[in-house]
Formats: sequence, C-alpha cells, structure tokens
Amino acid sequence: MTHQVHAFEPPERFVAGTVGPPGDRTFFLQARGGGRLVSVALEKVQVSLLAEKLEELLSEAQRRFGVTLPEPVATVGDNEPLDTPVDEEFRVGTLGLAFDVDTATVVIEAIATGEAEAEVELGEPDDEEDEDEDVEPDEDLDRLRVRLTPEATRQFIERAKRVVNAGRPPCPLCGQPLDPAGHLCPRHNGYHR
Repeated sequence: MTHQVHAFEPPERFVAGTVGPPGDRTFFLQARGGGRLVSVALEKVQVSLLAEKLEELLSEAQRRFGVTLPEPVATVGDNEPLDTPVDEEFRVGTLGLAFDVDTATVVIEAIATGEAEAEVELGEPDDEEDEDEDVEPDEDLDRLRVRLTPEATRQFIERAKRVVNAGRPPCPLCGQPLDPAGHLCPRHNGYHR
C-alpha cells in the first residue's frame, strides 16, 4: 500500500477546529491550498500539546537563530468554522515539528496512526536539520505536512488555544468538564450539584 504525503508549503489556510457539540467534539487539523482540502482527526490533548510545543519551538528559534518573532496576536484572527466537507483523511498518531533555518519556517508533520500504535506522541526533530531525515517514524504511513511562517504559526497557536478552551466549562470544585445534564463531582461524594 502506498502512503500519501499531503504537502502544503505553504497552505492558504491551516487551522485546528472541531465538529460536534461540546462534550462530543471531534478535533481536526485542516489544511487548504491549491484547490485541495485535507482534514485529519486528532485528540484534544494533541491540539493543546501542539500549540504548547509550537510556542516553545518559536522561542527556541528566536534564542538560537535570532529569528524575529511576530508579537502575540491582539486581534481575534481566523474564527471561521472548518471548511466543508470535513472528510477525515486519517487519524493522527504522531506529530513532528521542525524549524527550517534556511527558509525561517516552521514545519509541522501529522503522521497517521499505525496499526499497533494509538498513543499520543509528539516528536521534535533537531532544529537546523532538514525535516525529511528527522521525522520518519514509519515510511508507509500517510502524513500531512505544512510549512508556516512564524506569523502564521502564531495565528495557528492562538486559534488552537481558543478551540481547546471552547469546550465544556470546568467544575469549580474538581476541574473536570461540566455536562449539561449535571456532573458527579468527586468532591461531593458522587452527589449531583
């Protein structure tokens, strides 16, 4: 079986988004460009971790290579829903990040889950190396690769954080998500609030 590499270098749009009501949302990374639309499903924790690691990668690029970073976005950026149709190309198993010094761009690679792997991973290749040698956990898995400017990366991070935080509000006592139907809080010995 041949694997597909969906490369957007750069994409017209690259966002994290969801489908479904809070508490039952499916998270996606979606890239659009050149008349193509690719959506890959992943876990909420992967979106959160990706935003966190991208911030670290930008800071590291600034510290090590003197890359000028854009100021944090003060205005609300892309708040539009995902483009339709949202057809899941594959489920993400591993996320790889790299900073390409030659082009001063961030490379994000979302790699499909293998049959035996279903855990959440986040790999970080060496910053100055070409990402193709670094992010190859399995040659025969589909992948989505995007190349973003530091500014586009910052916009992606801000939206990803908003998407993650737009779920169910946390219980003020235990921090677990509140369901519209109620919540069995461990702090109340299993009684509804």
